[in-house]
Amino acid sequence: MKRITTIGFAVLMTCIGLSSADAQSVGSSYTSTAAKDCRQIGKPSALDGSSTRVCPGKGGLLVLVAEDDLREIVSVGRSRKAASEEPAAAAWFAPFNSSETTIEWRAAGAKPFAIIQRWHIADNSGPDKQGRPSTKAMLVVTRLPPGPVCHVAYVDAIANPNANELARKAADDLARGFSCGKDEVKIVGTRGRAVELATMR
Repeated sequence: MKRITTIGFAVLMTCIGLSSADAQSVGSSYTSTAAKDCRQIGKPSALDGSSTRVCPGKGGLLVLVAEDDLREIVSVGRSRKAASEEPAAAAWFAPFNSSETTIEWRAAGAKPFAIIQRWHIADNSGPDKQGRPSTKAMLVVTRLPPGPVCHVAYVDAIANPNANELARKAADDLARGFSCGKDEVKIVGTRGRAVELATMR
């Protein structure tokens, strides 16, 4: 009986150890979507400034960044075509907006499951000194394959001093189980002006 108990305890400790190892293996790495680090698709339009570029990602994934009418979309896929067909490629914010060029990849081991990116949403109600719309910052959490690529959570970067930590926790807790097209994008932390602007319809 004592021997069985000892074996059982050893098995339990091994399972706990594996669980701890799995948890510790979740981490971040970074890539760039700056024009110099990406491949430009065609020539940017001289009329409206629209452009498309494809950037290297992690885990065999590519990042698609497209701009049209001062609004951007960012999607991810195994190829440019795959990324362009994901729900994220149709996720437009109504106000003018732009994304920063640093992407944070959350991965379990070598398998990325979400990206986090900072966006700037134009706020026409608060112009700057030159009379141009000011911008409000927001972090967007996007789930990755297997399964569709779509926005999972928004974190207002001004209303939440710990926005980066909140976004990472949202990625880790929500992204892998999120059902695109069925689940609503989660507003994580305090809801601020950036989130209000981003969810305008």
